[in-house]
Amino acid sequence: MPWAAYRVVFKLKSPMHIGCGKVGNVQRTRSYVTGRVFWGALTLRLTRDATSGSATDSKQYKTFGDQVNSHLAFTYFYPAIAKPKKSHSEENQNNHPDYEIPFPWDNESQFRRRFLSSYTSTALAYPQQAVDEGLLHEVEFLSPRTLDQGEQVYLVGYVFEKEGCDLQWQDACQRLQMGGERGYGWGDVKCGEVNPLGIGDHHLFGGRAVFIDNEEHALVETTRLLAHTSAAEVSATGEIEPLVGREWKVANQAGQHVEKFADPCWVPGSNVARSQFFKIEKFGIWHSA
Repeated sequence: MPWAAYRVVFKLKSPMHIGCGKVGNVQRTRSYVTGRVFWGALTLRLTRDATSGSATDSKQYKTFGDQVNSHLAFTYFYPAIAKPKKSHSEENQNNHPDYEIPFPWDNESQFRRRFLSSYTSTALAYPQQAVDEGLLHEVEFLSPRTLDQGEQVYLVGYVFEKEGCDLQWQDACQRLQMGGERGYGWGDVKCGEVNPLGIGDHHLFGGRAVFIDNEEHALVETTRLLAHTSAAEVSATGEIEPLVGREWKVANQAGQHVEKFADPCWVPGSNVARSQFFKIEKFGIWHSA
């Protein structure tokens, strides 16, 4: 088999902010972890592990980032709650815990009440001992525990490893920090599971999609788009957005280069009229197969 499929589960240990634009003073967050965010966290960890933590050359990050895109494919990661434990006899049939994934588009208002909160802060004008005018801001985040019942929140997704891959990505997953506001300790996760899918089991996200092994690309079959998908190639029902972000370029200072890393895409949760095949390309973005 050219591709080996793994279910990867992270335990969310601190608030997580996945940038989704700004409305007024509020920095909004996405309700899932995009492939590009996972790619960035994995690239950073692989690079620093390979250079004993002293990676200061941007070319080193590019080298490992290209290797991640060449040898791995991955889905987006979605918040999940661990299902109640089964009886001992049932657990023996399946040693891996299962998770309930309340996709945000199924009931957006309920999802926001359960999983999303915000943190408000401002800068101070110390001579006046007052709030610095115009610098009040609010940052949304995915909570590490549900806001209604205090249940632990996990992030569930899938990684597909190409035959011959020698990247130590499973070890790197043990020490990842994802998203924004990391300097404040946000985005801290603990890898609780990296398990291969069982023989003959190609179902992803509880059957919402099916993994198809292919020589060239990792393929999925579904009627619901679970990642950003090229709008130029696929006809769907939903919303479209451009995918841009700030990147480090040698000729620019950090964060000053704005990069378009995909054409306008259907957002996750959009629907296609009938079941279709999609290939997972770099940053976890889907394209028509």
